[in-house]
Amino acid sequence: MLKNILNKSRQVWTPLARGLSKTNTQSNVAAESAAATNITKPALILPQDYADYAPLNRNAPRQAWIENIDAVAERKMGLIELHPDVFAAQPRVDVIQENIEWQRKYRYVSLAHAKTRAEVRGGGRKPWPQKGMGRARHGSIRSPLFKGGGVIHGPRSPTTHFYMLPFYKRVMGLTSTLSVKLAQDDLHVIENVDIPTRDAQFIKDLIAERNWGPSVLIVDKEYMFPENICYATDDLGYVNLMPAFGLNVYSMLKHDTLVLTVDAIKHLEQRLLYQQHRTDATSKGGKFKLDQV
Repeated sequence: MLKNILNKSRQVWTPLARGLSKTNTQSNVAAESAAATNITKPALILPQDYADYAPLNRNAPRQAWIENIDAVAERKMGLIELHPDVFAAQPRVDVIQENIEWQRKYRYVSLAHAKTRAEVRGGGRKPWPQKGMGRARHGSIRSPLFKGGGVIHGPRSPTTHFYMLPFYKRVMGLTSTLSVKLAQDDLHVIENVDIPTRDAQFIKDLIAERNWGPSVLIVDKEYMFPENICYATDDLGYVNLMPAFGLNVYSMLKHDTLVLTVDAIKHLEQRLLYQQHRTDATSKGGKFKLDQV
């Protein structure tokens, strides 16, 4: 009698126990797969919106990792899609060179000055009579023919070397340089410029850990940078901060590594794509006038 009761209880409880163990196993597998999915899947994906400006070549997509800056250890925060017309443009080295020469010369003022015969000290009287001496006639010893005399057609100060590069060559220079920096893996994207400390050693360790450098240019959309990063980079001559509206070809090539925030990338794409597709392009192609600024 007792054996029959035990056998019946086993027949009832054994399938239930197997079902519970199977359910627990399935739940554990599902939890592990979910954890693995959370590890491999980026936390942030910023897709590109082609609604306003469609790319000329859709076969040249560009993406970049968004890195953290709140710690020295590198951590991928997500992916950002870059517009091909800005970050995958044909690199025109000749246009980049023209931009560099323009930026070097447009603010240069030459102070070289050579005195004319009227400005040289002395030579007020006639050195000898006009006739009767058998010598060539001269009116002053400060003539350009004399040693120590004035200089004809010499440099006169101040001499400006200002000229304005054509508008679309300036735009093409920016897109070409950004594309070259991205192709050479010298362009990095960060979430923001908020660092946890104002210690300069944090920036040094960050640059060494990420293999940035030896010179770094950090660009943000806003011209007011946070206090910590300003103090941390104040004494580092090889790390410079720049707002997005001041980004130029010369500064990008002067620094080995270009670091852009997500807001700076969106701002640069918006401004450069607008300039490439603006409707009054013919008016920008004319000769530069000083009163058009």
